[in-house]
Amino acid sequence: MIIDKEKRIARAVAFFKDGYNCAQSVTAAFADLYGFTEEQAFKMAASFGGGIGRMRQTCGAACGMFLLAGLESGATDGADRSGKSRNYAIVQELARRFENESGSLICAELLGLKPKTPIVSEAEARTSEYYAKRPCARMVETAARLFADFLEEQSEIQEN
Repeated sequence: MIIDKEKRIARAVAFFKDGYNCAQSVTAAFADLYGFTEEQAFKMAASFGGGIGRMRQTCGAACGMFLLAGLESGATDGADRSGKSRNYAIVQELARRFENESGSLICAELLGLKPKTPIVSEAEARTSEYYAKRPCARMVETAARLFADFLEEQSEIQEN
């Protein structure tokens, strides 16, 4: 699969800067490759932002990347242990790469939040101060690049 990697990465970051959450931004940047519209991608990834429902758990950008990994390699037969295992191995490798580059997979850690920071559901307003204090655009860029790299690697494997 040949993709314009830089265009996909820029698209993901632009989606984030347009107000979409980290998971939505990463997922929508690649959705067309799997037959989904941007709107469908925004809906399917909506709950994963803010570290899954703004609970500050697994980074939303990483969740978007994992959702895409499922679209690329997910098993569709409940009894397909081999297929499930292959997908899990891909997700684990993408997670390892993300963590190596970012320092963590955990949203709260990436944001530098103190332990026991209260969890609230209210989304913050997207202001210049919001973007300046958060590493989220960089996490979106990282996840989109790692997924694009993965697609390139898969394409090379298939060519050989």
